[in-house]
Amino acid sequence: MELYYYTINELQNKIRNKEISITEITQSVLDRISEVESKVKAYLTLMQDQGLKKAKELDDQLMNGEDLPALAGIPMAVKDNMCIEGVKTTCASKILDNFIPPYNATVIEKLAGQKAILLGKLNMDEYAMGSSTENSSFFKTANPWDLTKVPGGSSGGSAAAVSAGEAFFALGSDTGGSIRQPASFCGVVGLKPTYGRVSRYGLVAYASSLDQIGPFTRDVTDAAIVLQAIAGHDSLDSTSAKLPVPDYRSSLTGDIKGIRIGIAREYFPEELNPQVKEVVLKAAEQLESMGAHVEECSMPHTEHALTSYYIIAPAEASANLARFDGVRYGYRSPGSKDLMSMYMATRQEGFGPEVKRRIMLGTYVLSSGYYDAYYLRALKVRTLVKNDFDAAFKKYDCILTPTSPTVAFDIGERIDDPISMYLADLFTIPANMAGLPAISVPCGFSEGLPVGLQLTCKAFDEETLLKTAYAYEQNNEWYKQRPSIGKSGDNNV
Repeated sequence: MELYYYTINELQNKIRNKEISITEITQSVLDRISEVESKVKAYLTLMQDQGLKKAKELDDQLMNGEDLPALAGIPMAVKDNMCIEGVKTTCASKILDNFIPPYNATVIEKLAGQKAILLGKLNMDEYAMGSSTENSSFFKTANPWDLTKVPGGSSGGSAAAVSAGEAFFALGSDTGGSIRQPASFCGVVGLKPTYGRVSRYGLVAYASSLDQIGPFTRDVTDAAIVLQAIAGHDSLDSTSAKLPVPDYRSSLTGDIKGIRIGIAREYFPEELNPQVKEVVLKAAEQLESMGAHVEECSMPHTEHALTSYYIIAPAEASANLARFDGVRYGYRSPGSKDLMSMYMATRQEGFGPEVKRRIMLGTYVLSSGYYDAYYLRALKVRTLVKNDFDAAFKKYDCILTPTSPTVAFDIGERIDDPISMYLADLFTIPANMAGLPAISVPCGFSEGLPVGLQLTCKAFDEETLLKTAYAYEQNNEWYKQRPSIGKSGDNNV
């Protein structure tokens, strides 16, 4: 296996034993980026020189016998909606094309403290609004498994980079499935922590009550390592939970005897691809054979989660994006005659079609005469969805579902059909509505493309989530599969 496809855990051992230098590791990823980035297009900003400089510094520290943190020397990248001091942060939007933050997001500070090597910023759907990474204002990202397919979204660049060997791990943000769905499409592990487990300070907000930062990794062990590094209370984020952070890696025992798993029947509707259904149910059977107690359960309000989400999220987005007006920072339309025309022209020219669509929808449902009929009612449905989970977790430790109704679809297939695009998040949205931790792990293939298994646990129980996902993963070879991009005879080109 090529060096750029190693896991964090494998690299830690090699670095610790001085079998390989951090510079060699970093160069291997940069060489991989040179090889495949023109096809995948995962990166919006590449920090090659800074990465190599940091690698050399860490190698010198190792030679001097210094102890290094867990993620020291591991090349990684982040979704381009997380602020990095002095580095352009665009949210894949024209309106922020020249925005350079004067501060770091908390997760960036934590990773800097771990001495991880930041290689750049990754492509995404504009302001995290989309399910395919086709809504970027700059270019579309391709799925490394098949370059004619989407990588999922909105964190498609993050998923594609890890899948293609262009980073050992990446951070994304998940508002309605934007970590788990692209992880499923690209055959990697995607973890959405409990709302409040990881600080959102420095994350450009889409929907503040739903957004959560989490990692993309090659296996569950790596997910536990990265979560350990970025989790914890942050006084700069008023929604950050003041709770201790467990030792997540110690929960990866491989033993799930007695774990109670519920299969929610509402997550297996007619819209679910039959092959995806078959693969996911086989995974459930395997978990049962490993000692878990698996049975069908009901989450009766699941069918209303999608529609209520697309009221709540746009409403919050319309408020959050009001600040992008051409006055304080970002793009400003030239030649306007007065303040109002400048506002209108800046937002008309700076925002893409999907962002405009959601701002208008959000403004409408919050307007006088419609607030009670739409937004308030959606909040009540959100409570019912959460109550479904609360009831289920009185009996079960985990809820098992597919991550997405389908495998990755063709680029361009759904871009002009917003409703069809929104359905890609059908199974991931409920966990965001309830603020729960959820993970997608590879569980097989359909039509030659990866399928993701989603597990959801009660709030702040990432230990059980990672424990169950790890046990399943270690009894399979799915997570070891790699796309053929870049190899001779690559049929994706």
